[in-house]
Amino acid sequence: MTDESGLAGLNALPGPAATQALLTCCSSPEWARVLVAARPYASDAELFATADSVLAALPESEIDQALAGHPRIGARPDSAASAREQAGVADAADTVRVALEEGNRAYEEKFGHIYLVCATGKSGPELLDILTARLGNDPATERQVMRTELAKINRIRLARLLGGNA
Repeated sequence: MTDESGLAGLNALPGPAATQALLTCCSSPEWARVLVAARPYASDAELFATADSVLAALPESEIDQALAGHPRIGARPDSAASAREQAGVADAADTVRVALEEGNRAYEEKFGHIYLVCATGKSGPELLDILTARLGNDPATERQVMRTELAKINRIRLARLLGGNA
């Protein structure tokens, strides 16, 4: 960030640097652009509320870009954030890992995008149970569930960006 930390640091960053910092939280360029343009934020709560409302208003094409920034559950994490978030899968039994891989394929075939879940604090078997349950959703319901999960992940990553322990 800058010499300042937390929210003050985010508020003080030049636009391009703030955009890059926010893109580590969510891969939607439009989400990051709108959050940068809405600065300064008076509180973390204001930032989180703005992040949620911007995400809720994003077109599906931007949600697809946000999804592209996440590895499959159970796949090799592509960032420190993903590794931290999916830590519960790291020590899962091989049977769980294979079932997650198969479930991911079935999910992607049915819904046309990766299975996204806020994995922080969840074990491999829990993530598999959630995946199995969500396979029963219709596409419109699942798209809304996925957006809710994305908002949770964004909040955790924003809190980390601000120096909090999410």
